[in-house]
Amino acid sequence: MGGEGMWQPNPSRDVLFDKVGQRLFAGGPWKLHLSSQHPLTMSGLGKLRVAVIGAGGAGLCAARHLLSRRDTFATPVVYELTKNIGGTWVYEERVGCYDNGLPIHSSMYRDLRTNIPKEVMSFPDFPFAKHLPSFVHHTEVRKYLEQYCDHFRLWDHIQFGTSVTSVTPVDVKGGWNGLAWDVTSNDGVDHSKSTTERFDAVMVCNGHFYDPYIPAIPGLEKFKGMLMHSHDYRSAEPLAGKSVVLLGAGLSGLDIAMELSNVDAQVILSHGQRPLTCPLPPGVQQAPPVASVLDDGTLEFKNGERAKPEVFLFCTGYNFTFPFLDKKVGVKVQEHLVWPLYKFLIPPAYPSLFIVGICRAICPFPHFHIQSQFVLSVLDGSFRLPSREEMEKDIELDIAARRARGIATRHILKLDSEQWAYNDELAHLGGFKPLPSYWSNLYESNKVFRARDMLNYKTYNYTVLDNMEWKVHDLHGLQLQKPLAVKKQM
Repeated sequence: MGGEGMWQPNPSRDVLFDKVGQRLFAGGPWKLHLSSQHPLTMSGLGKLRVAVIGAGGAGLCAARHLLSRRDTFATPVVYELTKNIGGTWVYEERVGCYDNGLPIHSSMYRDLRTNIPKEVMSFPDFPFAKHLPSFVHHTEVRKYLEQYCDHFRLWDHIQFGTSVTSVTPVDVKGGWNGLAWDVTSNDGVDHSKSTTERFDAVMVCNGHFYDPYIPAIPGLEKFKGMLMHSHDYRSAEPLAGKSVVLLGAGLSGLDIAMELSNVDAQVILSHGQRPLTCPLPPGVQQAPPVASVLDDGTLEFKNGERAKPEVFLFCTGYNFTFPFLDKKVGVKVQEHLVWPLYKFLIPPAYPSLFIVGICRAICPFPHFHIQSQFVLSVLDGSFRLPSREEMEKDIELDIAARRARGIATRHILKLDSEQWAYNDELAHLGGFKPLPSYWSNLYESNKVFRARDMLNYKTYNYTVLDNMEWKVHDLHGLQLQKPLAVKKQM
């Protein structure tokens, strides 16, 4: 399909389209799905047809909820670039590119264990196996996502090895808010073979842990040692005994610093946060951010001190990228902020497009669970969106309020402890069940334990007692007291 001529029938649906996107009846039962926002739909059966881009955690969650509402939604089409589900949780030993020339998206390293307890990392409607420890190896998360696919019967709806090349809005009289979407994709083997399908809505779930962000450091090209990003880090052994400046003290930076310590690397943890006060691994010291690289390849820190390491390792995060989105959609990325998006999800000018899972410093799977249900509440009319002007004003006021609190543009999507109010707001607006009360309390407590003892917090095990209460034991089975600062929130 594709082009400006007559659309060809798709055997998966009883509907044709003419040159201007109007529906031509092609047999089978057909009814109108009446709503103030979407009087006609693309499925030919009065059901909304939704495309999902990506089969990582967010995309799988989106598909699971769409399939649970067969009264309103046609079966979704999930486009997945690779041959696997799981997105960032699929470990790939290689770095660079696959044999077919496509870039390797995985940023997973061999020995990674989760930094969030499984008790709050899971989707709320599908817990991890009880026998597992609270902090699991990445292979268990991938297995969990595969079990999620089994349980909710998602496999048949995923088109593997399929690259989405364009997502284009189309004005359709009688469409959802007067819109439809043409999604063009290429077969992973034969790039010349493209297919275009039309949908009522699109949920973009393509992740944001695969395009490395390298900050602009004056003189960086003069560095003479090994320069790498954590995207290409797989294990510590190749860096054994080396001197390393590791830029960035986020969770992956701290994790990798500990791994390097275990192979006797000498690590300078360079970052702009307040100095860590917890015990650090042997051979790890802290320094301010790197300010520049001198002519002889020496790194100069912001306090004027210098180091000449063998390895300069960036743990500086990733860029957001949506190369398939038509430019007229107007979604921009500026200083790590994706905007304008109402509730960090919806471009006001094109409200049947949803950018899922871009918020940072969040508990991802429950976050996707909430966002996906909110998307469905928008599409089925349970939550009536404000006007375009009202949504744009809401975005403007929200960003202004965050900046007034001292939040830099690059950190606006970093919700951290504000994620719970955000999740509750979406649940309230959409009229669906919020997360259980213990969720935020347990998650925030884990952050306190991690800040106190980054070397041992992953040995703790949590037990959820009921909707409100939980407990935690250390490696020796001793029950730990809940952090006072968090305890007061209950």
